[in-house]
Amino acid sequence: MAWPASGSRWQEEIAVTLSKEQKQGIIGKFKQHEGDSGSAEVQIALLTEKIHYLTEHFKVHKRDHASRRGLLRMVGQRRRLLDFLKTTKVDRYRKVVKDLGLRR
Repeated sequence: MAWPASGSRWQEEIAVTLSKEQKQGIIGKFKQHEGDSGSAEVQIALLTEKIHYLTEHFKVHKRDHASRRGLLRMVGQRRRLLDFLKTTKVDRYRKVVKDLGLRR
């Protein structure tokens, strides 16, 4: 079996990058102060968007196990960030869960 060439369509298709506009929209909605791009809320929202993209990707590409590993890593990271927020700032945790429609 031959591996796809670097930069091939196959690799571009599974890249889980959000456009600059998408990121700015998410950051604008969840930022805590001006210039905020790394708060737990923003990171959770960005991870959630990437998780949604990959979930749709797997409906078409059921055998893409390498990307599935990345998805599981993102879910775990989001879980840790949510746990951190829940133990430190419960009101902000509830708002993020409600706004993103996460089950908790």
